[in-house]
Order: sequence, then structure tokens, then C-alpha cells
Amino acid sequence: MCKRVGNSILLLLLLSLDSRDCVASPNNEGKILLNSVQAWAVKLGTELYHFGEFITRKKEVQESFKSAQIESRDGEKLVQSMSDDIRAMMELKISAVKRIVEAAENMAFDKQNEPVPEDFQFYNSKEMEEPYDELTITTTPETDFALENWIARPPTKNAYLYQNPHFSNIPVNINFSSVHVPTNVYAWAPEVIKGIHWSEGLDTHFINNYQSDPTLSWQYFGSSTGFMRHYPAMKWRADPVDIYDCRTRAWYMEAAASPKDVVILVDRSGSMTGQRRDIAKHVVTNILDTLGNNDFVNVMTFADTVEEIVPCFEDSLVQATLGNLRELKLGLDNFETMEIANFSAALTRAFELLEMYRNNSGGANCNQAIMLVTDGVPYNYKEIFEKYNWKYDTPVRVFTYLIGREVADVREVKWMACANRGYYVHLSTLAEVRERVLEHVNVLARPLVLQREKHPVVWTPVYANVTDPKVADYLWEQRERAEQKERFMSQRRDKALFNSEKEQERRWRITQMKQGQYSEIGNSQYQLMTSVSMPVYDLRHNENITENVLINEAYWVSVTKESVEENGQKEMRIARLLGVAGTDVPLSEIQALMTPYKIGVNGYAFIVTNNGYILIHPDLRPVFQQILKPSYNSVDMIEVELFDDDRGPRNFSKELTALRKEIIDQKTGNKIMNVKYHLDEMKRVSRAKKHYFWTGISDSPFTLVVAIPENYGRHRITPPPTDDIHRLSLTSKNISARQYLSDKWSVHPDWLYCRHYERTFSTPEEELLYFLERVAKPGWRWPAKPRPPEHHKNKPGHDRHNNGTPENKERNKVSNSTPRNEYYCDHGLMQALVYDARNTAWFNKSISDSASEEKAPLTKVIGLLPRAEFIQRFGYIVAFLSTHSGLTRWQMHPPKEHDNEKPEFGKQWPKSIDEVWYRRAVEQHYVDPLSYVYSVELNTEKFPLNVSSAVVTAAHAVFHGDSHRKTPAAVVGFQFKHERLSEWFENITSSCEHNRECVTCLSDAWDCYLVDNNGWVIVSEDSNQTGQFFGKIRPDIMATLIEDDVYKPVHLVDYQAVCFREKKTSNPANVLLTPLENLRLAMAWFLTTTVWFYNSIASGLAQASSYSFEDEFLTTTVPPLLDEEGDDDSEYSYMSKPTTKNAERDFEKLVLINRTRPTPCDREMYLYQLNYNSLNDKLNKPMMNCSRPFYVQLVNYTNMLMVVVNGLCPREEVPISVDPTEVQYNESLPCLKHIHPLYRKQPTSCIRNHTEESNIDMCGRGSLPHKNLWTSLSVLVILRYFYI
Repeated sequence: MCKRVGNSILLLLLLSLDSRDCVASPNNEGKILLNSVQAWAVKLGTELYHFGEFITRKKEVQESFKSAQIESRDGEKLVQSMSDDIRAMMELKISAVKRIVEAAENMAFDKQNEPVPEDFQFYNSKEMEEPYDELTITTTPETDFALENWIARPPTKNAYLYQNPHFSNIPVNINFSSVHVPTNVYAWAPEVIKGIHWSEGLDTHFINNYQSDPTLSWQYFGSSTGFMRHYPAMKWRADPVDIYDCRTRAWYMEAAASPKDVVILVDRSGSMTGQRRDIAKHVVTNILDTLGNNDFVNVMTFADTVEEIVPCFEDSLVQATLGNLRELKLGLDNFETMEIANFSAALTRAFELLEMYRNNSGGANCNQAIMLVTDGVPYNYKEIFEKYNWKYDTPVRVFTYLIGREVADVREVKWMACANRGYYVHLSTLAEVRERVLEHVNVLARPLVLQREKHPVVWTPVYANVTDPKVADYLWEQRERAEQKERFMSQRRDKALFNSEKEQERRWRITQMKQGQYSEIGNSQYQLMTSVSMPVYDLRHNENITENVLINEAYWVSVTKESVEENGQKEMRIARLLGVAGTDVPLSEIQALMTPYKIGVNGYAFIVTNNGYILIHPDLRPVFQQILKPSYNSVDMIEVELFDDDRGPRNFSKELTALRKEIIDQKTGNKIMNVKYHLDEMKRVSRAKKHYFWTGISDSPFTLVVAIPENYGRHRITPPPTDDIHRLSLTSKNISARQYLSDKWSVHPDWLYCRHYERTFSTPEEELLYFLERVAKPGWRWPAKPRPPEHHKNKPGHDRHNNGTPENKERNKVSNSTPRNEYYCDHGLMQALVYDARNTAWFNKSISDSASEEKAPLTKVIGLLPRAEFIQRFGYIVAFLSTHSGLTRWQMHPPKEHDNEKPEFGKQWPKSIDEVWYRRAVEQHYVDPLSYVYSVELNTEKFPLNVSSAVVTAAHAVFHGDSHRKTPAAVVGFQFKHERLSEWFENITSSCEHNRECVTCLSDAWDCYLVDNNGWVIVSEDSNQTGQFFGKIRPDIMATLIEDDVYKPVHLVDYQAVCFREKKTSNPANVLLTPLENLRLAMAWFLTTTVWFYNSIASGLAQASSYSFEDEFLTTTVPPLLDEEGDDDSEYSYMSKPTTKNAERDFEKLVLINRTRPTPCDREMYLYQLNYNSLNDKLNKPMMNCSRPFYVQLVNYTNMLMVVVNGLCPREEVPISVDPTEVQYNESLPCLKHIHPLYRKQPTSCIRNHTEESNIDMCGRGSLPHKNLWTSLSVLVILRYFYI
């Protein structure tokens, strides 16, 4: 005993001595001995260990959990329980949407023919007031249509909005809904305002849904006319412009029609130039915007030959993911118009491709369509349709888009669509493209509407609230413009400084930093969600159809269609989609039901869609520098689950693809796999064996997967059954459990402990304390999990419009009076939290108080040091404790009254088992149960570290177990200033214990480092090297350590990376306008004008003699007044006088930036991990002059290596980097994915045909004049020519 006390006192003296046993001269050129390095490593590790034991009070923490029980973690039961909870939540959302659908259909049946009062007002989302400074928000006002100059409209309603935490603190009003009208839709158009009018009655159902299920997020009804009624009401914000249209969102598109295969044929003959080409591109872009992940598409251009717009997509359809659609849109910029269109070849190619997919059950395996974009066809190609379509009962719909004002061959183009269950549209301006293109969605929806009974429930892939993916490219372009402007201004202010090598190097580093940043979801302003939606049908069978046809910019003509006689009145057979109803489900709500505390540290749950894409995953990184990544919602499961099989990029093993197929097929199973995963934003790596459990979530396209570490994940810690919160409170004279949570504590902010639906709290801790008070009171009951109310099934057909009947009112009354809980609590998590809080309440006591009760002399003496002396030796120390239930406590020693320099420990790192130091400490336990994990903030070029304020964090895992089982209960640790560890290290490595004369790290000839288990420098004699990768500082030494298998390289591929492709810009100045070039352009103009004039006369005469004016469609025959096709995109000239070639080259090199476009790519990197197998044998190697000029030793009880290097030996610069580099493939990433497709499961719902569809005559919007209007229109044409 005396010997032990003596050793402890000696250790204390070593800690506090200012002098050293012996100090070598800095100029001593001798050699450091291996024994000295070994002694330093042992001494430093032992002192740090004992100091950590004292400051963290680890033994007391272990004692605190001795009464806890250990139970086995059954992965199969766990995943099934989670799946049931998620399914129950989904049923609640589906039930709410069903009530909206039923109400909308009934209201529309009863009221949509009612006239709209002239003084009708509605809440316009764009014109709502909110409690913000209006100068800080950019909104897009309602489009100023010319008609409003003549017709006075009543102002929109207005009301005050209030911030609501349930709706992401957006100012809302939960007493009513408001209406969003897209910029390209006129709110007072007859069909639009009628829909806004009758849908006002949905407010009652929105409110009832929210009252019966307060977890509901946004509810909405999106109309096929374009407006969207959403609840609650809010101010619609858009910066810089509102491009939102509900009809192009995934929840609308996928519910409006079953999945589809689409081939888009674009005419690129010589006549498709100028504005026609622009309109054609706009048409294709808008068609692509209506496709989702379950659709397949390809775009082909044709003249004398047929070519895919993206060559690698040849003879195939590609899945309509954001990445593939982006590739197709970029390809539209490359096609040139020439020669004569070969329609036969194009149609044949499209039909054969669709037939191949139909026979192989590939692609969408449901609807099929050909979209023909042209400025005219020579005849109708009936023989092709007979051969490829009609003999198979017309499986392919044909949609035709006729482009141009002065077109003549309308009849044939329209016939092609009408004869093939499609729709014909005539387009003459860019402004009308969006509305007309969306007509095809309503046509594809007809079979759905005609069957009337089935309302398919659609769950969308992950998406970011109201943000349009197209905005990402715009935002990036705006940033580059701002950067270019700044470079111009800087160069103009000080040309010499700007052109200096130092300044250019600084700017290059900034650019590299920006292009390498990783931004996690938690740091972004986007809220990720999925939506559930259902189609809403017009229950009417027939209707009088009145169309407003635009003759020119100022004149409209009304045309009435009649065909079916019913009740003595002629009406048109219809099958109209009213719209889509839905509600959002934030992913955070689903994640809360995954009960992460039951999964444990380094385990997680994720959800996979039927396409194999991730819906929820902890490694889903959808944001890059606060901008959505181009393919954020199509990240595949095997792109985030990185299996440890040492294969190259995208060379996935058969075992992995087989596992993926089982998961997608929603089977139930489990499998153990070796995996590798990254930490600290891809700067650290770890390898482990994990056990996967999965099961399908019934009646949804999703599969839930749970991954649990194989060793410590098998068991979990639980409080004893006698420690029930409510029972303990009652037996303790109503003393609340909140007494155990007095000061300096936090809980995991993302976990669902208890949630109150009617009260708001400023912090999760405040909400928890409120419920701990309630639990202590008599009468407390744990709330049951919410279940969906039984949905009333209605009778078929239009008999369902019983909204106003007494029976319906009584039913609504019953459903609305259903009792609901005002709060929800997770009983198990609350039990665990209170157990942890009660048993660790002593942690709030000062460390000095604990030390006074200590019997060990060392801890007692250190703890009783005077405050000033303790601070002088160690600085301020933060001791922390974090438990498996999400509770984090911390204490400052010595206590510090005012510390406003930075947030407290638990506010900076509140996520307990999800924090990096917690995860690494638990992993380290299986390397050395006594060791602490030391780390500093990493210091890279992209994220430089302020070394003067750097802190060192040390963490140690506390396990609880019995004779044969153990599991992590908590992690303890301490945090202190980095300079104190540096001083500690310097004190030890500058002393010699036995030799009076020795060489130490004070010598200028020797460099000494502390390097962690991933190769990052903890301590260096040069403080600026703190946090840097050791391979950057001494790549030669790091290369030797890798070669000796001390560090093992681990190859990682980031499949969610973003790279920057240089934009190809065309400059008109690069074409020299020689006389010959001018002659060529003049001849081209003359030929095209002659051909156009001849076609106009010939076609006009032909149609005048053969066309029957009984057709009810109208054609604009007025040619444009001016040819505005000249693309005058000239930029401002920044130089007023000619410059030399060298000056111009320097200007472009130094000032002009390379315009880029963020593009999905793969990046690979090598990260490093300490290999503990036979580590001592690898480390205890002698120094061999300059061939091995270093010693390396493991610092006891830590994750650090002490590296001592002879600085006089020449360095061999072997580049070793942890920075990611782009993987170079032989083709683009979308092409590579297409060439190597992965398995997907097709959606189960497919409604593509109905026998009554042949009775519907609506198949297009033409523009040929009606006979009773021909004369008047001719007069208008003449007047237009002569008077304008």
C-alpha cells in the first residue's frame, strides 16, 4: 500500500514540476535512444490516463449503472416493430388525404357549375401579409394580364400570420387555407376561379384533419388548372422568381397518371430554326419536367436520320431521374437543324423501341406514349400506325405538338394524335408552352378517372419542400456572376496587387476550398420530406365544353363542343382529372419513429424505395454549399452502404446486389456484412462487421432496414422494471424527476421523448421538464400510439356526392368528435432517460467535492489544488458524461462564472451517441478497454483551424455487463485547451530519467509528433501543423508507416460527390465575317424565305379547297409582324481600345473565371486507420540512419502514436493525400449508370386502359378558323398588315 501511495505521489510531482530531470542542449547533435522514446510514451500515456480517471470520475460512472439490466437486442423484432409504427403513422396520413379527396369530389360535383360572385375574394398566398420586413423578402406578384386593365377585380383577402414551430416556424394562419397560383396561370380565368371558388369548402376538412391528427404537416389540393390550395395559409416566398407549379411536382405527377414510357421525337429539319427551335426545346424541357422516378424516357431528333440526343442512350429508355433528365436537357443544346425530316424512320424507330420494352416488361411497363414535336407533316402515316399500334389495340398514345404561327398542315398532325388516343396542341409562342404541354397529363389520367373507384395511393421519393431542382443551376450561376464582378472590380482598383502571384495563389485556394466543401443536411435551409397523394376525379360523365381560343395577342374566340344528348341537352363525354390531394410527411417525423436509442451507437435505420433509392439514411447528403445537388433524390442504397470488399468504383459484388434485390422486393431477412464508413466529413474511416435486418413497410413502396454492430450491438442496457417513473414519483411524495436535472445538461435534439401538440417550447429540455412534472402527478397515463380512424367507404359513381345530406353531416360529426391525445411520449425512452438522470445526478457536484471524498492520494491532492494553481497547470477543464438515452452532462473545473466566449459543451455537442467522439470511444473499447480517444479539430486547406483556440477532446467508453455480456452505457471524457497538452508533451519529451546527458525533442535536429489512429497530428513542435494530416507534413515517414502496415489505407468512394464541368460558351466574335461568309448567310436567308413563301401559298390553297370548316378548331393565319429571331447577346465591352494578344491572354487568365456547372460525379480517396494487429512488433524497430530516420511508439492508454524524426535526414517527397479526387470513367456518369443498370421493382398500380375512353372526342387544341369566323378573321388579318 505504501509503495502504491509513493508511486502516486511521484506521478503527481512529475505532473507539476517546472524543472526537468535533465535537459539536453538544443544544439546537441547526438542520437535519441529508442528507450527514451518508449519511456516518454509510457509516461505521457500513464499521466494522461490517471488525470482522465480523476477528472471524469469514471469509476463513479461505472457504479451508477450497476443496477441496470442487460437484454438481448432482437434485430428481427426491432425492425418489425419499427415498421409497424411507421405504417400506423402512414395510415393516419392516408386517411387524412382520403377525406380531402372525397370532399373535393363531392364539392366539385355539386358546385363547380355555380356562377362565381362578382365580389368573390380569396386568400392569395403571394399577397398575404407576414410579420417580416417586406424589404428582406422577394416575392413574385400576380402576373399583370392585359384584361385587368379593363375589368376591375376585387382585392384578395388578407389576414395576419403567426410563426408556428410545427410548420418550421413559417408564419401561418391555421384558421383557413390560401391559394397559390403559378406565374403562368391567370387566377381569374373562368376555369381557374371556379375551382378556387368551390374548393374553399375544403377548409373545414383541412382543419378537422389537423385537429384529429396534430402531427399532420401541410395539406393541399393541386388543381389540374394550375392553382394549389394549401393549409395552413402562408405567405408564398420566392427568390428571385416564383417558378413553382404544383402540376410538375412529384406528388402530383405520380398520382395523376400511372407510370409511363415516353419517346420524344424532335424534328430537326431545316425549317425548325430560330424561334421554332427555341419553342421545340422548351416543349421537350416541359415534358421532361412532368416525369418522375417511375417513368422512362428518351429524346430523339430526326431529319434524314434518327439520332438520340444523348448518344449513349441509344436504342433504350432511361429512368427519369433528375440526373438523367438533366443530361437530356443539356443534350438539347447540341442539335442542329438541317436537311429534310424523315417521319417514317422516326415513328418506326419509336414504335419498335416501345414494343421491345413492352414485350420484355421493361421500363415503366404501363402507359406508353410518343411525343412528336414538329412544324408540320407531309401526310398522316396511317400505314405505320396500322402496323405498330392499331393491331395491338393501340397501346401507344401519340401526342403531337405543332410549332409555328404560319403552319399549314394542321389536319394531318391533329389526325395522328386523335387516331392514337393522344392529344394535339398548336404552339406559336414560348409563353403558352407550359400550359399546353400539361394537357398530356390529363389525357393519360383518363383511364383512372373513368374507372372512378380506385384512388391509387402514391408515396413520393425524397424531395426538398417547395424548392425546384432547376433553381440549383441558377443559384450557382448567380454565385459565379458575383465572383466575376468582384474580380473585375478588384483588378480595376489595384492591378498590380491583383496580378501578383501571392494574390492569385490566395484566390486559387479559396476556389479549391469552395469546390471541396461538404455540407450536411443539418446545415442546410432545406427540409426533406416525402408526400402521400391521391388523384381527385370529376364525377360528372358529360359536360358542355367551351374553349377560349387565342387568335392573336389581343383577340379570343369562344367555341362550344357538343356531342352526346342527355336529358334533352347536348353535352360532351368527359373524363376529367380535377387534381391531386396530398399531405407532406417530413422525414424527421419518420426518423423519430425509428427509435434510434433502441438501435444503439454506431447502428442506424434507413428506408429504401422500390427503385433502390434512399428515402432516409444518415449518410444522405443532398446539399452542396447550401444548394441542392443535381441528383439528390436518386442516391442508390449501394452508394451509401459501402461494403468492405476492396473492389473498384461501381464494381459492386454479386453478394451486394443480391442483398439489394431482397431489400427492394420487400422481403424479410437478415445478413451479416463487412462494411466501411467515414466520420468527420470524410476525414476518418472505420471498418466493422454489421448485421442487417430488413422488412417491407406494407402498402407502400418502402423497405425498412436496420444495421446493428455485430459485437456490442447484440445487447442493450435497460433500467430495472422497478424503476417506473410514475411509480417512483408517487412513492417519493410526488417529487418530480426533474430534480435530477438541475444544471448543465442537454438531451438529443432529434429524439422523440415527449411531444406536446398544442404547446410550444423554446428548447427540447424545456419540453422534457414540462412532462417530467406531469408524470409526477396523480392520474398520469402513458398515451397510446395514435391509430387512423376508420375511413368511410362511399358508394360508387356520382352517388357519392352526399356532402350536404343529414347522413353525411352526422358522419362528419361523429368523426370530428373522436377523442385525441394532446401529447405523445415514448415510454421506454423516458424510462431510460430518468434512470440515467437519477443515477448520474451526482455529476453536478464539483470535481473538488468529489475529490475530498476520494481515498486515493493522487486524485485527492489534484482535486484540492488551489484554483489559481490548477488553472496554471491544466487550464479550465470541461468534464462531460453522455449516456445511451441521449442525456449529456458537463462540468467546468474549476467552476467558471462567466464564459461567453463560445457555447457550452452540451450545446455544441448535444447528440450523444451520434457524436463522433462517442462513436470512436465505443469502437476503441474493443482495441484497448482502458484507453481514451484523443482528437482535435481537423486543419485542412478547405477548413483551416485557428490553433490558438483549439481544444483537445478525450473520450472513454463506459461498458456495463455481467459475466458473459456487455454493452456501452455511456461515454465520459474531458476537454481542455490544446496548448496545455502541447506543454505537457514538451515537458516529458525534453527530459531524461536515467542519463544526465541525452538528446531530447528540444534538439533542433529532431522533430517530435503525436499522431492519432487516423493519421492526424494532435501535437507538433510547430503549432501550425496541429490538426493536419501527417502525410502532408512528412509524406516520407507516413509512406514507411503504411509500408510497414502500421497504418492501413482504406479506399473510399463518395458516390454523392459534385464536380465542376466547364460551361461551353459560344462567342459570336470567333466567326470572321468575310465577304464569302456574308454571301453564304445571304443565300441561306433567301432560300429559306423562298421555301416558306411557296409553302404558305401552296398549303393555303390546298386547305382552302379540301378542308371542311365543320371542324371546331381555330388556326392563326396571321404571320408575325417582325422577325425577332436575332440573338443579340452582346456583352458590355470592358476595354475601349484594342489590346495586344499577350495582354488579352493575361486578362483572360487572371480576371476571367471558368464558368462551371455543378455535375454529379464520383470521387475516391484513401483514408488511413491504425492497424493494431501485432503492432508492438511493427513499432519496436531500430532507427537505421537516414533509411529509417524515425522512432514510433504507441502512447499507453490512448489512440495516439509518438513519432520522433531525425530532421537532418533528407526528405523524400512521396505525395500522400486524403483529399478526394474525381474518378475518371470512359463515359459520363449517367451513361455509366445506364450501361450497368441496377434492379428495380415496378410499381404495383397500373391503370392504362378503359373501354369507355373511345367515347371521348376531346383530342386537341387546334388553331384553324371556324367557318362562321373566317370572314371576320380575314378582315383582321388585312387590317393588321396595312395599319400596323
